[in-house]
Amino acid sequence: MLKYEGSARGDAGTVVLLHAFPVSAAMWEPQVAFLEAEGYGVIAPHVYGFDGSPAKPGWNMHDYASDLASLLDSLGCEKVTVAGLSMGGYQAFAFWKLFPERVTSLVFCDTRANADAPEAKAQRMEFCKAVERDGSGEAAKRMVPNFFARHTCEANPELVSRVQQMILRQPADAISQAMMAIANRPDSTELLPAITCPVLFINGESDVVTTTLTASDMQSGTPGSKLEIIPDAGHLSNLDQPDLFNRILLEHLKSL
Repeated sequence: MLKYEGSARGDAGTVVLLHAFPVSAAMWEPQVAFLEAEGYGVIAPHVYGFDGSPAKPGWNMHDYASDLASLLDSLGCEKVTVAGLSMGGYQAFAFWKLFPERVTSLVFCDTRANADAPEAKAQRMEFCKAVERDGSGEAAKRMVPNFFARHTCEANPELVSRVQQMILRQPADAISQAMMAIANRPDSTELLPAITCPVLFINGESDVVTTTLTASDMQSGTPGSKLEIIPDAGHLSNLDQPDLFNRILLEHLKSL
C-alpha cells in the first residue's frame, strides 16, 4: 500500500495531492497543513520507493493510478479532487482516464498533457543511466536549478536546501524507475476536451520546465477550465509562492 502524508477525512471533502519528480509528498507540507486547517481531508501519497512507499520495478502511470484507487478504497474515500504537479499531473491524467467517476475536480499544476518527443525520451534515458551510475545526488544536481524562480534561490536558500535533501534521501533506483515511467507515459492531449469535471490549471510564471504557454494551450483545449498564473514562481510553484498557491487552490475547492 502506498504511504501517504495527511489525514483522509475532512468535513469539506478530500483532496489528493500528487507530487513532482524526484521529490516526495513532503513537498506538499504547506498545502497539507493549510487544507486540513480549512476542514479538508488530504491524501498526499509518495510514489513507489519514495519516503517509505513500497518499490515497484517497471511501474507505469496506470499502475500508480490503480494503486491510488486501492488506497482511496482502504480509506473509505469515494470521490476526491485530484491535484498533481509535474509528474503528479501525469498521474492525475491516468487516474481520470481509469476512474472518472471518482473525480470531483482536477487541478493540473506545472505539468503537460503531451508525451515526450523521441529526443526528450532519449534525454530521460540518459538521465536514468547517470543516476544509476552516480546516485541520487546526480538527480539533485540536474533538477534543483530548474525548480525555482531566480529570486527564490537567492532569498530562500533554506527552501532550496530542503528540496535538495528531499531528493538525496530517495534511492537512486526509485528515482530511475520514476523517470522511466515519465518517459513512457501516454499522450493525454486527447483527454482534455473529454474531461467533464471542473478543471483548474496552475502554472508558475517563471517555470522553465513547463511554461505558461504549455499551460495556456492545455487550458484552451479544456472546455470550461480556468488558468491561474503565479508570479515570481518556478516549477515548484506550490513552494515558491505557497500562500498564493493555497489561496488559488482553496478558491477552486470552495467553488465546487
